Amino acid sequence: MEGASPATFRPTWQQVLGHGLYLGALSAVASVTTGLLVSLAWPRAGGPPGWTWPLLILAPMLLGAAIGLVAGRRTGVEVGARGIRTSSVFAEGVAPWHRVVDLRAERRGRRNVVSVYLDSGTSVQLHAPYDGGLFAADPRFELKVIALSHLWRSHRFGGLPS
Repeated sequence: MEGASPATFRPTWQQVLGHGLYLGALSAVASVTTGLLVSLAWPRAGGPPGWTWPLLILAPMLLGAAIGLVAGRRTGVEVGARGIRTSSVFAEGVAPWHRVVDLRAERRGRRNVVSVYLDSGTSVQLHAPYDGGLFAADPRFELKVIALSHLWRSHRFGGLPS
């Protein structure tokens, strides 16, 4: 198994787009709120010109979508001979196989996620795969969970995955 290439799980393009649009919408709300506060703070100036309002909405939305695409490519899970390695924009972590005691799909909020339980009693929620509504939907979520479970069981109880 040492020579086998690791299995990689990443968010789908819809999930990445959904994250980006969510970030963009939050940024657009913040920029429009700032524009409103500026126009209320200086009423004699007449407020910003009319063309700035669409810019205050569209620019953060496009920037959020771009950030979502970049962050989505860095977020994921790599399963190999040494264990489960998670990576995201801000942090990385490794759970060696000898520390993993259980791996299961769970409902957390409005999403189905994969949680890894360690021998220390802690659990780690994997960044991918996950399933939810709208942009968070992953039609192959169950197949990915089965593959993860198969890899974990083959390392936990011996034998190579077939």
